[in-house]
Amino acid sequence: MRGKLSWVVRGVAKAVAIVVAGVVFIAVFSWVVMLLWNYVVPPVFHGGTIGYGQAFALLLLCRILFGGLRGWRGAHGHWRRHRWRERWESLTPEERARLRERFMERCGRGMGE
Repeated sequence: MRGKLSWVVRGVAKAVAIVVAGVVFIAVFSWVVMLLWNYVVPPVFHGGTIGYGQAFALLLLCRILFGGLRGWRGAHGHWRRHRWRERWESLTPEERARLRERFMERCGRGMGE
């Protein structure tokens, strides 16, 4: 029982450390965005300065608009590769050859070889 308990405690401690590191990273990144915005935007575009909360909101807005709401580290790309692999496996050898030919016409030599 003692070994299992220490394993659980280490897991919880690691999870707490990851959450704290994430919060610190977001806080520092928001602060850097605020400093850069206040250094560049007012003199160049004659815009106003922003505070820390506005910098965090700007980061969140950029994530929603440009990064989407999917998970971090390319989770969407993994799904896409899996779907293409399923589709590739369902093709007949003739269809695969035609697809390779089309890729080589579009992308040049080296693809599919």
